[in-house]
Amino acid sequence: MSDGIAAVSGFDMEDPFVLAQMDANGMHEALSMARAAVRAGEVPVGAVVVDARGEVVGRGYNRCIADHDPTGHAEIVALRDAAARHGNYRLPGLALYVTLEPCVMCMGALLHARLARVVYGARDPKTGACGSVMDVPAVAQLNHHTTVAGGVLADECAAILQDFFRERRQAAREARRLGRGENEAG
Repeated sequence: MSDGIAAVSGFDMEDPFVLAQMDANGMHEALSMARAAVRAGEVPVGAVVVDARGEVVGRGYNRCIADHDPTGHAEIVALRDAAARHGNYRLPGLALYVTLEPCVMCMGALLHARLARVVYGARDPKTGACGSVMDVPAVAQLNHHTTVAGGVLADECAAILQDFFRERRQAAREARRLGRGENEAG
């Protein structure tokens, strides 16, 4: 079962070409989840959990609004999906691809799940916990560490967020304009 990511035969974490191809494939899958978030009216962040063959074993997108859940971030939703499929909350040897740099909450969960890799697209200068605001994976005292890579398809990941917020700001301006027009006419 490939679930959209082409399995890379003989996947080798040491081969930079294979790793780059795997990262691009994983991020494209995460971007498809971000587009699903847009359709659902959520902030467009998507995530997938992938095994070493490139098969998607967990999917998620932001669901904070729909689920009335402050923990409904894409990473948490994808982790829950993967853990349920595996029947275990530990996910060693797996990688998570997410379109936006994880926050502190998500990075804590990703470390707790014992993921081998975390790969993100766009940096988050307001809440990013992989170097932007703080660097949780670099805390030596933590009992588990994971490899973190950022900037994979960063422009495309940033663009979907920028477009979403631009459209929301434009809709809010239009609603205010229409509200003023109705008040003046009444």
